[in-house]
Amino acid sequence: MIVSTKELFKHAYGKYAVGAYNINNLEQTMGLFRGNLDSKAPFMIQISKGARSYTEKSMLEAIIRAADKLFPNAIFAVHLDHGDEATAMDCIGSGFYSSVMIDASMLPYEENIAATKRVVAAAHARNISVEAELGQLGGVEEHISVSEDQVHLTDPAQAEDFVKRSGCDSLACAIGTSHGAYKFAGSQGIHFEIIEAIQKRLPGFPLVMHGSSSVPKDEVDRINAAGGKLKGAKGVDETQFAKAARLGVTKVNIDTDGRLVWCRVHREEFKNHPENFDLRPPGKIFMAEFAKYIAHKNDMLGSSGKLEEVRAFLKK
Repeated sequence: MIVSTKELFKHAYGKYAVGAYNINNLEQTMGLFRGNLDSKAPFMIQISKGARSYTEKSMLEAIIRAADKLFPNAIFAVHLDHGDEATAMDCIGSGFYSSVMIDASMLPYEENIAATKRVVAAAHARNISVEAELGQLGGVEEHISVSEDQVHLTDPAQAEDFVKRSGCDSLACAIGTSHGAYKFAGSQGIHFEIIEAIQKRLPGFPLVMHGSSSVPKDEVDRINAAGGKLKGAKGVDETQFAKAARLGVTKVNIDTDGRLVWCRVHREEFKNHPENFDLRPPGKIFMAEFAKYIAHKNDMLGSSGKLEEVRAFLKK
């Protein structure tokens, strides 16, 4: 059942974070739904600008609609991840999305506010929520590439001004994480003092943490043992999700870890069975492994076991 992002956040705020998972194809979709139902968790499906062009947006949306019918007990929202203004407007016009993200964080501050306000006006007219971004994470995500010397963390005072002037419904903050598999060096990590300062200025307002894959060492080691060449990959300590959730982080974006699972399964399968040319055997393994990965992430986010609570909450 596709539901409102706003209602999911209202139930989760201060207690747990909703897992927001990116998908690109059928196998990810099947594993995602199974994993969330296995762990009895509400969730968000994220479709990026790149994913919409990779499979053609109508195909990907049709897969999600089919999964909604196949798994009627699932409760989820559909979200555009890292959209530019044009893509956000297109998604709003489709009527399929629960929420959209307008990422104008690369623009000057006033232009970011202006672009976000335009998207908010269009989205709110259709009861669609809007996520915006302030500050810049490092790494590469869709149409945005930020080098380490360009990274700047979100200023709490500016965050308060931005939210009030733009009218956005949630805010993605730059708090030390980054996109991709190479997130941290040395002792760098999440800046909880920034999250706490923003929460004090915006009590009850949903915050979003991007670039939150943990890049498990076991996955990286297995990928490299099967012929991969991932060096120095390091991610977010997933035991910190619960602390972030208590401080108002209501949505946590996880994409890279799912790609690592895909890479590991396929590298190992074709290494161990070089005679195989069929995509279905590794596909079946991946769907099962992706489901286990999703259930584990939900345990760390605190969303596992919340499905029936959310269902009752939505009926009020």
